[in-house]
Amino acid sequence: MKKVLSLSLVSLLGFGVLAGCNGEGSDGGGSDKDTLTIWSFTDELEEPIEVFKERHGVEVELTIIPIEDYPTRLRPVLQSGQGAPDVFTGELAFIKDWVEQDYWEDLSQEPYNADELEGDYIDYVFDMGKDSEGSVKALSWQTTPGGIFYRRSIAEKVLGTDDPEEIGERFSTMDGLFEVGEELKDAGYRLFPDEGAVRWFSQGQNPQPWVNENNELVVTEERLSHFDYAKELRDKDLTAFAPEWSPAWFASMDGKINYNAGWDELEEDAEGEKEVEVFSYALPTWGLHSVLKTNVEETAGDWAVTNGPNPYFWGGTWLGIYSGSDKKELAWDFVKMMTHDEEFLKDWALETGDVLSYLPVTEQIKDEFQDEFLGGQNNYKFFLEEAQKIDANTVTRYDQQIDTLFGNSVGEYVEGVRTKEEAIEEFYNLVRNAYPDIKVPKQ
Repeated sequence: MKKVLSLSLVSLLGFGVLAGCNGEGSDGGGSDKDTLTIWSFTDELEEPIEVFKERHGVEVELTIIPIEDYPTRLRPVLQSGQGAPDVFTGELAFIKDWVEQDYWEDLSQEPYNADELEGDYIDYVFDMGKDSEGSVKALSWQTTPGGIFYRRSIAEKVLGTDDPEEIGERFSTMDGLFEVGEELKDAGYRLFPDEGAVRWFSQGQNPQPWVNENNELVVTEERLSHFDYAKELRDKDLTAFAPEWSPAWFASMDGKINYNAGWDELEEDAEGEKEVEVFSYALPTWGLHSVLKTNVEETAGDWAVTNGPNPYFWGGTWLGIYSGSDKKELAWDFVKMMTHDEEFLKDWALETGDVLSYLPVTEQIKDEFQDEFLGGQNNYKFFLEEAQKIDANTVTRYDQQIDTLFGNSVGEYVEGVRTKEEAIEEFYNLVRNAYPDIKVPKQ
């Protein structure tokens, strides 16, 4: 996700005006031996690349491809070797598939010896970059656990406190979450913008992979409870009906919105429309900087973050070296800087707030970290503690597609298009069609 580098870090690291990224395809190393090519789905590497260029006196060509097109654009060039980048990133949605391919260099071997770094990273982050044989294919500098960001002023008014620990205690169970939702509704507020937020907590304390080692679809009672929790939020009118990523969803972060604005562009002062304020949002680490901070003015400083009923994580960026690159030494220099250069990462974290997975740096900065946007809260320490609770074994290469199919089925039930039983059966049918080899339960 996008990270913003302040001018103080630019000055500190000694480089001038930032260069724009190259939006065209690279030449896989090209004719210039001093040009490193990088492909990514995110612009968060733009400023680090400028640091790298200044340090090494080389050119770097960055190609950014929208996440929805990234796998289909990248895979053919990696397979053919024609126009392939020297370094490329991977996202949580497809990381478990890509580490099993031969596209990324094996970083466990000489001269990289990245396996020796394992103890320096948050466990799940390092594990996600390994293939099934234990070879390290990709590394990440960041960790992306989630929490619930809430408005302090509303908490103080309705709940009698804005303290993250006290709010977190009330949010520690699904029953507690809904109780707070009822209190907020009685006071004229809404717990969440829409039902989607509850998806991160429906599995409770029993997270399981979608597909197990026997190639069976894993559908636990906790997972099926997502249907019931989403429907309860709708039936009890505990949300503002502002769909995730819609204009209303973003607008609700900074004040009142028209109730049930949906996906339509918001109309100012729509006559006769009921207005509501939203209390909280389920977002990961990057949601603070790339979502909340970029969409609010009036409510800046009125936020805090706390836990929900269970830990979760969302997104993340891993990077590695293309196995066919002829600039592997230079590529490794960039990967090293981005993932375990203490000087660079400490400056990066302090200036951007990006929550690092590299423990030698987090140990130095975690205790004194504060964010004015969160009323001075040390969110860094909170997120690091949440990250330690995450199990990489719950992630499979099927997650993105199956999550989408499941979410669509839940939505049809909430909207009354299907009964719960019909929605579950349709979900099973969709999985069978998408993945014939997966064994799906019978209704």
